[in-house]
Amino acid sequence: MNMNKMNISEEKISKLRRSQKVLVFTGAGISKESGIPTFRGDDGLWKKFSPQELANFDSFYENPALVSEWYQHRRDIIEDVEPNPAHNALVEMEKYYSDFTITTQNVDDLHNRAGSREVLELHGNIMRNYCIECGKEFSPSQFQKLYSQNEDHISRCDQCHGLIRPDVVWFGEQLPQKALQKSFDKARKCDLCFSIGTSAQIRPAADIPRIAAQNGAFLVEINPNKTSLSSQTNLSLKGKAGELLPALVDIIKKENGS
Repeated sequence: MNMNKMNISEEKISKLRRSQKVLVFTGAGISKESGIPTFRGDDGLWKKFSPQELANFDSFYENPALVSEWYQHRRDIIEDVEPNPAHNALVEMEKYYSDFTITTQNVDDLHNRAGSREVLELHGNIMRNYCIECGKEFSPSQFQKLYSQNEDHISRCDQCHGLIRPDVVWFGEQLPQKALQKSFDKARKCDLCFSIGTSAQIRPAADIPRIAAQNGAFLVEINPNKTSLSSQTNLSLKGKAGELLPALVDIIKKENGS
């Protein structure tokens, strides 16, 4: 996709190039292009359950085997995919700005796998696990080993025998305050903010791009569909992030003589 097809004015291109402090806010749409379902897989077993039935602490405590199996199913999906051109374009883009941060609602670890240096995870990371009793952390391979060793197929801590849960935010739980507050701080100080692949409806995360706009940032939305944020943006690009972001990087490169 070239610059002419994107139909961006020279004034807006100049703003993209002159900015220095950048905040990127991403949602499920950016990872969907890697082949990750927006919340749950299409496997027939999981169609029997709603996310609310499985993604909460009470369900985990009552039936840890079922919930653990569901999250292992999701990890298996993620491990079989790769970061897509949108993730990779953000890694390239950060070379051209002095301050570049990604705040994501995704738990799939794809921004980190692509090589982005500063990623704030608002909903946790499904590839991490920890004991609910002593807090010991477990990698996916450590979790799987303990899961397979137990006859009841429940992963238990090898230190205190407590239940091991995924390091994600469940329904009814607060977002990690350190990541959230740092995201708000970045939003107040950035001069360019991207909202990518998110409907920007669920608060408090949805406040992040709006705070950026309220504080004078140039707000760019990349989404195939119109969202509740679209009317507040300075630049709204309709389409796939995997096509639009690499094209934006090419625009930025030209200014920098690359």
